[in-house]
Amino acid sequence: AGWLKIITDIARHRGRSAPVPTAPNAMPSKRRNNGRSKHGRGHTAIVRCCNCSRCVPKDKAIKRFQVRNMVDASSQRDLRDASVYSTFVLPKLYMKMLYCVSCAIH
Repeated sequence: AGWLKIITDIARHRGRSAPVPTAPNAMPSKRRNNGRSKHGRGHTAIVRCCNCSRCVPKDKAIKRFQVRNMVDASSQRDLRDASVYSTFVLPKLYMKMLYCVSCAIH
């Protein structure tokens, strides 16, 4: 093609090698992994977004741990006063939240 010869001549003039031509209808990829961490697996399980219940592939879902106290602050104070143990620490609640992309960015 004529445009390829022009680009090659310009590159040669500047002392560089000519760029490798791509197919004219190839779309550019936004991300190297296409927003997924699938790598070699054909399909992955579907999970539901915990905010809007949208079906999302498990490898594409944004995963965050939400750490909360099992009881609220006022009940915690009552438990601490009624407890026999002076240094008893109430366990925390760890919830793994799975979000779709549109809920994760908001």
